[in-house]
This record gives sequence, structure tokens and C-alpha cells, in this order.
Amino acid sequence: MTPQAATARQIAAPQTPPLPQAKPETIGLSSTRLQRMSDAFRREIDKGTLPGATVMVARHGQIGWFDALGKQSPAASAPMAHDTIFRIFSMTKPIVSVGIMMLVEEGHLILNDPVAKFIPEFANQKVGVENNGKLDLVPLARPMTVQDLLRHTSGITYDHTGNGLVQQLYKESRLRSRKISNAEHAAMVAGLPLMCQPGAEWNYSRSTDILGRIIEVVSGKTLSAYLTERILAPLQMAETAFHTGEENAHRLAEPFPTDPWTGEKVQLFNMLEVPVVQSGGGGLVSTSMDYARFAQMLLNGGELGGVRLLGRKTLELMSSNHLGPSVRIDSPLMPAGHGFGLGFAVRTQAGVAPFQGSVGQFYWSGMAGTFFFIDPREEMFAVFMMQGPGQRGYIRDLLRDLIYAAVE
Repeated sequence: MTPQAATARQIAAPQTPPLPQAKPETIGLSSTRLQRMSDAFRREIDKGTLPGATVMVARHGQIGWFDALGKQSPAASAPMAHDTIFRIFSMTKPIVSVGIMMLVEEGHLILNDPVAKFIPEFANQKVGVENNGKLDLVPLARPMTVQDLLRHTSGITYDHTGNGLVQQLYKESRLRSRKISNAEHAAMVAGLPLMCQPGAEWNYSRSTDILGRIIEVVSGKTLSAYLTERILAPLQMAETAFHTGEENAHRLAEPFPTDPWTGEKVQLFNMLEVPVVQSGGGGLVSTSMDYARFAQMLLNGGELGGVRLLGRKTLELMSSNHLGPSVRIDSPLMPAGHGFGLGFAVRTQAGVAPFQGSVGQFYWSGMAGTFFFIDPREEMFAVFMMQGPGQRGYIRDLLRDLIYAAVE
């Protein structure tokens, strides 16, 4: 079946029902302890740590808690709302990863395919090795694969995750421009050296942006059109896109202009602006309820309300650890007791990490403070939204502890 035929079949699928709501105690959650969670975030808001937030906890297919706290924007009086729109940044990555795996399920590619099969510029890429303050370029030991992109072992990097010589080249490039196409972006990345040999290290990176370009090449559609037709429309995620309209200007969440902890300027992209680049790694805006529909689909093993996006075994593969013992991991973004799957971090040990969670839990987050996790063992998911870049690490750990304290 062609991608177009599959699209037609899915759009014609029955409308998925809204996510049901339930009293916390009926789904094994403590309302008293969930209220403590909301109270803890209100204290942070009162201290000026963040302008506002939404927090949702669902279990056994029902939403047990959905609270909107504080204000949408520090510069306005509008309260935070259940339908506030947020920049979700890297929470775009799991959606794009699902999009790639849908193409895998249809036989359009396999995980071991070289990236150069779809984007020829990657065929001539080199690895940059630092040597006495200079960069030596060496050939690839093996080609970069689609699996490498999904699990961030491609050798690609981000300019903000370090200050090595390769990352300095990233900073000097136009990769951050929102006025280049996905094809131009991919060609720029391919023209820069890799941080390491493919498969050697876990480096958080622009890999998922390259996956977005592969989706365009294989499907013949823009990334926006593909995601809308294959994932967002079938799941009724109508508020999720690479921008939002002027009619929604009153619904946008904004950060403090300066970080309350560091005093640094905070500059996030304009959600009303239509970008040329459709960043598969961090370009989407969304709402709590939209992302909750995506999360429930993941928790259900690839299906929501009669609409199946992925097979159950494909989701099992995606939420398994794909970092073997030979992969070097040295990043504050990868907590102890965790690995990384195909688009998500995965908890591999009950202990070690300094926050709560179950073995098998998978999750990811966004640079501006958004966060979600899926816990198959507890049949639970959580979606948290805020726009507070400097506070995201602390708030994520706090959220995990408070939610798991409410599980009965």
C-alpha cells in the first residue's frame, strides 16, 4: 500500500472519542496527594520560578488530574488554561519518530538503511577528531543508519550541548535559521563533520531533524503534511502544528523575559510565525490535551479509539533500550539507570536515578520545560507543560516524585 493509500484509509477511520475523565481514587490515584502536587507548583509560581503550568495525570485510560496553574504569560493577566498553546520543542521528536516507524512498518525503509540512501550528501561525511586544537577529518568506519538517527548515535550534535571544535562549526553555520528548508538544513548538517563515528557514542543532536527530511523524501510530502495526515489528524490533534494562527494569539504561553535563576535573556520562537524549516527535532506547538492523545496512543501500544498508527511490537521495539555496552554515554541529558530507544529515553533500572519511576517507563521533554512520560507497568502517563527553560530539570524531577507519591 502506498503512503497516500494508507493516509486515505486512516483519515476515513472512525473519529476517536475524547479521553474520559475519572475521580482519582477510581483509577488508583490519591486526590489528596495530587492536590499536594498542584500546591507544590503553586509555591513555585508564587516564588516567581515559573509563570504558570498545566499538569495532567492519567491512568487506566482515564484522566484523573488536569490542573492549570498561574498565568499564561508574565506580561499579561490571562490565567493558564487547559487549552493554552505551548512550544513543545523536543517533544516533537517522539511524534516524528513514530512517523518514521510507520514507514518502516509499510516497508518503505528498514532501520539499517544508510542515511545516504535517502539524502546523498551524507555519503561523503567525515568524522572530526580534535588533535592539538585542530580538527582532523577521518573517513567513516561504517555508514550512519536510520537507527542511529532514532537513538542519537549518528555522530551528529547540537551546538548548545558543548563547545568542542565540531560544535563551534555548528554555531558558525545557519542551522538555527527558521528561513531554510528541511532539504537545505539536511545538506548543511551533512556538510559538517561528525562528533564521532556512527554507533560509538550517544550524543543528543539534530538527528531527528534529519529523520524529518527522510520522511519528506520517502513520502513525497512536506513534513507538516505527512505528520498531519498520518498522525495528527487521525488522533484529532488539531492544535498541533509548526505554528498557530493569529486567532489564537490570546492562548499562547510565554516565559519570563529573563531567567529568574540565572538572569539570562530568554528568547523563544514566535508561535504565530510560519517558518520555512519544519523542524522534526523541535518545531511543533501543541496543547496538553493534544499531546495527551498522543501519549495515550503510545500507552495503548500504538492505537487510540479504533485508530491504529503502529503495531504493538513496533512500540515495544521503540521503547526498548538500543544503547549496547559499547556505546559511550557521557551526557547530563541521560540520567543514570536509563538508556535510549527509538525516540525516547527508557528507564532500565528501578534504582540508581535520583527520581521515581518504573522499569520500562519511557519519556522525553522539551527545551522550554514541557515533559511527558509513559509508564506501561502502572498503565499511566503524565503530560506537563510550561515555558521555563532554566527550571526544566528541577521541575521534571519534582514532577516525577509528586506523581508517583500519588499512586496507590
